[in-house]
Amino acid sequence: MTQVSPSLLASDFTRLGEAVGTINSSHASMIHVDVMDGMFVPNISIGFPVISAISRVAEKPLDVHMMVTAPGRYINEVRDSGGWLMCVHYEACTHLHRDISAIHDAGMKAGVALNPATPVELLEDIIDDVDLVLLMSVNPGFGGQKFIPNTISKVKRLRQMIARRNSGAMIEIDGGVDLTTAPALIAAGADVLVAGSFVFKAPDPIGAINALSELG
Repeated sequence: MTQVSPSLLASDFTRLGEAVGTINSSHASMIHVDVMDGMFVPNISIGFPVISAISRVAEKPLDVHMMVTAPGRYINEVRDSGGWLMCVHYEACTHLHRDISAIHDAGMKAGVALNPATPVELLEDIIDDVDLVLLMSVNPGFGGQKFIPNTISKVKRLRQMIARRNSGAMIEIDGGVDLTTAPALIAAGADVLVAGSFVFKAPDPIGAINALSELG
């Protein structure tokens, strides 16, 4: 089965507890939580008090995607809010290795995210140290965008790098994931699919999550 990390960003925030309950009842592996600061990306999303509330009702580990400037400032807050994995953007970290090490020291899994125009080859010297690489298949900051086809090539090149370096890093894809794009992503080597609009705009969100998970 393919791992699915439904994104709460696409859910109805007035019914956030119900959205978490939906994910709890599905075959999802994680819950994707997007944190935005209005600087690294234009939007501002949820903060740590809300993440803490989510963690109290979540039965799946929290996959926290930090779309913020200098995310290393918030490692303890992510941990204390219930984060299981903290993913920081390559483009936002002046000292990426230090941030990845600090996330591990805080007791969490560590991930690094790449924007669509950032080549995977830049991860050559960090790939051994991360647990997950998140490839953005849309530009970060907004839900419901169209999938960028070049992502397939990036997944293939990243999978080759991981194999060559004998890294244990998983590959996660975020943006425009649905039953049309997912099969090619899985075939290229993706391990985890983030799905927001496809799940929470569906008549049957649990069915949508399970359909993605059964593609693997």
